[in-house]
Amino acid sequence: MSTVLVTGGSRGIGRACCLAFARAGYDVAFCFSQDEAGAAETARLVRQTGAGVQSFRCDVTDEAQVEAMFAQVFGLRVLVNNAGQDEYCLLQEQSLQRFRRVLDVNATGAFLCMRAAAPKLMRAGGSVVNVGSVWGEHGASCEGAYSAAKAALSGLTRAAAKEWGPAGVRVNAVSCGMIGTAMNERFSPEERAAFVQGLALAREGSAEEIAAAVLFLAHSRYITGQILPVDGGAHLR
Repeated sequence: MSTVLVTGGSRGIGRACCLAFARAGYDVAFCFSQDEAGAAETARLVRQTGAGVQSFRCDVTDEAQVEAMFAQVFGLRVLVNNAGQDEYCLLQEQSLQRFRRVLDVNATGAFLCMRAAAPKLMRAGGSVVNVGSVWGEHGASCEGAYSAAKAALSGLTRAAAKEWGPAGVRVNAVSCGMIGTAMNERFSPEERAAFVQGLALAREGSAEEIAAAVLFLAHSRYITGQILPVDGGAHLR
């Protein structure tokens, strides 16, 4: 049985990815940092599909925890780096500690997971899909750390695709737009409506739509090094 490992799987896009892969016939491993109740719910939903499930409490910025997690996962064929953290504030008001934390969770965490997964993925001819953001391509006011982190993730995706391609490992990313998850709940309904009004599709996306794109990239045997916009047309602005 092939296994997918999804980071940040306790809710939102991570949970949707766990379920999409479970329905596609994968066993599922996922990690979470704090949300035990959410992780238990993800595990319950995955079991309902008939798939096997492993749940790990893991800080993806902690090298030892990441290595220990991957040592317990077998049959790994796909890694989905979804764990993320945002910080909404003016650059001049952001602390160095918080800036570094956002970069660590979004970019360094993906690096640590990719490095730990590499031997298993190379044996299997597997795939990595990183969950990025349109702000990594275009930048967002009041989201400097998040924009920088997601831009770093795009660069890491392309570099790894070149490096690991000869070993048969494909590395891609989805560039998410405004998705209806908890991360965007800090914005009022009016602010969210104003944002999507300017999109070609004039609506928010869903976690399930991102998960479908992640599954597509994981299965596409001749696509690598791509940053796929799944953003309702935000990149057209």
